[in-house]
Amino acid sequence: MSTLKAYLRLMRPANIVTAVADIMLGYAASGALLSLQLWENGFESGNLYLLGWLVLATIGLYGGGVVFNDVFDADLDRVERPERPIPSGKASITGAAILGAVLLLGGILAAWQVSVVSAVIALAVALLALLYDWKGKHHTLLGPVNMGACRGGNLLLGVSAIPAAVEELWFIALIPIVYISAITMVSRGEVHGGNTAALKGAVLMYVLVFAGIMSLALLPQFNLLYSLPFLVLFAFLIFPPLIKAMPAKEPRLIIKAVKAGILALIVMNASIAAGFAGWQYGLVVLLLLPVSIYIAKSFAVT
Repeated sequence: MSTLKAYLRLMRPANIVTAVADIMLGYAASGALLSLQLWENGFESGNLYLLGWLVLATIGLYGGGVVFNDVFDADLDRVERPERPIPSGKASITGAAILGAVLLLGGILAAWQVSVVSAVIALAVALLALLYDWKGKHHTLLGPVNMGACRGGNLLLGVSAIPAAVEELWFIALIPIVYISAITMVSRGEVHGGNTAALKGAVLMYVLVFAGIMSLALLPQFNLLYSLPFLVLFAFLIFPPLIKAMPAKEPRLIIKAVKAGILALIVMNASIAAGFAGWQYGLVVLLLLPVSIYIAKSFAVT
């Protein structure tokens, strides 16, 4: 493994693509895109630069957050995951810490180019990520919520393309919070095997996610019919691997369930984005899935 690839591996590039999907969803939900105008009259580039800055912001925030995860876990990884870049010697703790700090700061500065609201949200996401890496992950209940809050904040970062929309749509952040909390609960069995109660709890939380998405139909700007095909694909991707992992509780199956859950984030985002901005925009978001899957062949997701 080259030094460059080792540091890229710390950033988990395939996962970063799922974070971009969060931004694209939030951008659509904010009203920055209106489906009829978008698809009947074509793109107007007036505010697309905002999307560009927010995408750069999430790349920095997510990449920096997961890099620091490996920095804080260096001692544990020497025992449980010696193949990781830091314990294997391909990357240094100092180098990783510098990379993580530059990425987080860069993410905040990129968000600042959109608005002060965006910068504040980005700062909050960065602090939540560091809190999780440092202490949050070690708490049975607060850890998953902490991790979920990072994703919820990332979604609101996309919404902040129209700052006033954050106050109106803050509650949609609850959907990724619940979903990521479920994945985080499952992921704790990657090394030693899963906990049956946690796996069953994750199934329940997945169901709550679906209920939350369908409840968005109460919003006048959300069309559930556009979301349904994406929701079917979402269910197909996340439930079979998790249910298969339940009886055996083998680390190998747990890892597959976690990987499926992370990559399916793009499909979940596509389903909600389609409801806000039309099925065509949902397909655009969904196109990030093969990109993430392709990158995941070369870089670890979990």
